[in-house]
Amino acid sequence: MGAEFDLNLIRTFVLLYETRSVTAAADVLGVTQPTVSYGLGKLRRRLGDELFVRGPGGLVPSSEAERLYPPLRTAIEQLDVTIGAATQFDATGPVSFSIGLSDLGEVNSLPLILAELAVRAPAATLQVHAFDIDTATDELTRGRVDAIVASPILDSVRLNRIPLFTEGYAGMAAAHHPRLSAGTPTEAELRAERLIVVDGTTGHPAPRRALNTHGLEGNIAVRVTRFATLPYVVQDSELVAIVPLRIARALARTHPVRTFELPWPIEPAEVAAYTRRTPGRSAAQAWFLDVILAALQDLP
Repeated sequence: MGAEFDLNLIRTFVLLYETRSVTAAADVLGVTQPTVSYGLGKLRRRLGDELFVRGPGGLVPSSEAERLYPPLRTAIEQLDVTIGAATQFDATGPVSFSIGLSDLGEVNSLPLILAELAVRAPAATLQVHAFDIDTATDELTRGRVDAIVASPILDSVRLNRIPLFTEGYAGMAAAHHPRLSAGTPTEAELRAERLIVVDGTTGHPAPRRALNTHGLEGNIAVRVTRFATLPYVVQDSELVAIVPLRIARALARTHPVRTFELPWPIEPAEVAAYTRRTPGRSAAQAWFLDVILAALQDLP
């Protein structure tokens, strides 16, 4: 590009590519929208290419922008890692963070994150946002949340993904279910039961696939949208559910339900932490990611 290229112009380009928005890029950079637009104009003149055009979902990169993004993002990431290593984030005063979690995450992961946060930054506050797979990438890249913990794969070059732990599955029934009161039911016994399942983009499609594989789709009597609904329905009915193992054990401690091993294996889900890539990620966000990793990574 030439030595005359300002580093801020490269940051502007990378953030425009990742956020697809002049407004969002300006927010991350802490400058005005006209400043970002002026920088984009300089880039266009220097490179002789439009780089971005407006589309229905925001800015759409040109083929030249697609070519430039990977090496420029890598260069900025390496620079920010080098600078960040010498930058100490001060968490002793009031600091605020935001995180995206599913309903399961709020029950299962949030207490562990809060415990770690209380040790490292007692004055910190945390805003929890409901995880939505359709908006998650934009929520991160535009800086509306600092991190997301979820099992669905968010496949975007704009995001950084770090695996945390894997989650198996168990069956769940009322503690005094008339037929499933003890032990592991056989497949034949499950075929005699009516099931309740969670539909939608929960990040846990494996139970539904297992039901289909074993010919139990016709046994589904109730479909709900959230795992948090299950214990309240199961405890007062004869319906049977398949739930992530860790949350199943937690629910069995707080509700009159019992968990049981399934008669066939289900592929476990991998829960991961997502953040935006540098240059958008701040020192505070990098520090918060360390908190999440300390609280959740490699859980048994």
